[in-house]
Amino acid sequence: MDSALIPKGVKRCPLPVFAAGIAVVGAVVLWGVAGMLLCWLKGLNQTNMNDSYGFALWIWADLAVIAVGGGAFFTGFLRYIINKEELKNIVNFAVLVGVNCYVGALLILGIDVGQPLRGWFIFWHANVHSMLTEVAFCLSCYLGVLIIEYIPLVLENRQIDKVPFFHNLGHNMHEIMAVFAATGVFLSCFHQGSLGGVAGVLFGRPFSYREHLLVWPWTFFLFTWSAAAFGPCFTILCTKITEVITGKKLVKDNVIELLAKISGWMIFFYIIAKTTDTWYWAAHTAPAMGFELNDFYNNVLYGKWILYAEIIVGGFIPALILITKAGRRNPLLLWTAVLLATFGVCLNRWVMVCQTMAAPVLPFDKWVLYSPSWQEVSTTILPVALGIIVVSLSYRYLPVFPQEQELNPID
Repeated sequence: MDSALIPKGVKRCPLPVFAAGIAVVGAVVLWGVAGMLLCWLKGLNQTNMNDSYGFALWIWADLAVIAVGGGAFFTGFLRYIINKEELKNIVNFAVLVGVNCYVGALLILGIDVGQPLRGWFIFWHANVHSMLTEVAFCLSCYLGVLIIEYIPLVLENRQIDKVPFFHNLGHNMHEIMAVFAATGVFLSCFHQGSLGGVAGVLFGRPFSYREHLLVWPWTFFLFTWSAAAFGPCFTILCTKITEVITGKKLVKDNVIELLAKISGWMIFFYIIAKTTDTWYWAAHTAPAMGFELNDFYNNVLYGKWILYAEIIVGGFIPALILITKAGRRNPLLLWTAVLLATFGVCLNRWVMVCQTMAAPVLPFDKWVLYSPSWQEVSTTILPVALGIIVVSLSYRYLPVFPQEQELNPID
């Protein structure tokens, strides 16, 4: 029965081996579920959050997975709107990664609110003056768009495709996928930007507060830009990890090189904008509020090294590697670039969430440090483990990589 579900012309590992791998990851899922149930049954006192850290590990993880999940909307934009034909061979996987990222983001939020049964209040009793309301709407709608983009891939399963209705449905959905891609870009730009805008309007938190363009702080644009720039790097990273695990070549080099090149130039111009924003904030915005740059970096954990790590190590270095042909075509340098890029955008979200909370804002304040409880850690890892299972099942039973059969002919 299992072999009848596997796509034609490709080879998969024996079912017992696959089941054993799923069982190992499933144990991690159970650990996360245990932490989740404790948080729901006993409340958020299971966490180490406090009056200083109302936003902590969960919100960082939420913003980080949304950022790296930006590869889905940007790759879809390049494939269906800009019509980069080569990317048809990786867009399925980009959507799959995006679905996992956004499911994980909403799952984390469902734990963080403490009372998930009241989650519908966001929509029925919407606070129309809150950017987070717009984020909740766009996140939910964009996940729906991603699922719609994923459905045609599910319908291509060997057994499902035999049913005429599903065969025709999948074909017709492919024909109108550009509409959903455009909708996804619209929704993503607004929720990515509003997540950055939340930090940028915090007048009482001078570390994150930024000047405005019309009604939007600079962070609104930087968050959207960074998701589009760094997201494709995470898609490439996940593709390469899948190739290592499966021992197969799944995507041709020209596809990876094109996506890496576009991502590299996006990162390059983003990091210039980010550097300019940081300089203006340090030289003008913060001093106007009575602060100097050193006031925000007087702690070992949050020393100036974190600023250099984000901008240079996680920004300029991967950008310079990816915009050069030699860098993109060197496997070691490509691995280095996509790893550093993923690190850089995740570090940026950590800074905007946790360093914002840690930095003192009054003369008598002190640095307040924070370490997550095991419940926070397990529930943060939970969506990662679930994502691994979903990717594994999708790879085994769906034609995720159109070039796999060509690159790995069966003797």
